[in-house]
Amino acid sequence: MKTALVPGSFDPITAGHVDIIKRAATLFDHVVVAVLTNSKKQPLFSTVERKELIRTSLEGVENVSVEAFDGLLMDIAKQKDAVAIVKGLRSVTDFEYEAAMSSMNQAIDPSIQTVFLQTDPALSFVSSSIVKEVAKYEALPENLVPPHVADALRAKFADK
Repeated sequence: MKTALVPGSFDPITAGHVDIIKRAATLFDHVVVAVLTNSKKQPLFSTVERKELIRTSLEGVENVSVEAFDGLLMDIAKQKDAVAIVKGLRSVTDFEYEAAMSSMNQAIDPSIQTVFLQTDPALSFVSSSIVKEVAKYEALPENLVPPHVADALRAKFADK
């Protein structure tokens, strides 16, 4: 069975993330969505909330699981017997950063490949940071995140 890892902070998951994960699920037997829990960052959503938002976003995609990790990406990749790390690319800037990360990961474990999937052009400008910024001002276009994520964002910013 070929397993791939799709890592990220997913704070929150966006339509671009969902697109990449679903496409990865057609290429691999199993996809692990690896949610980074970085204690140095203050995410808008807790790890538990992010995992639940991801699970709900991917309902019906049977070969995907969601797990949290803190530490080195290659450690969880080895732990899950992943053959690949899947990264979405929105722009040349993303490619430059991800290519450097891929080279480092190859130095750590050459048996795990990095697979780049180009983001749907209609979603190439979407990032979690942009989504949070516009949601704060109640200006979130509906197609940037799944509906339940939009609801969760509205609830978060209503509390602030």
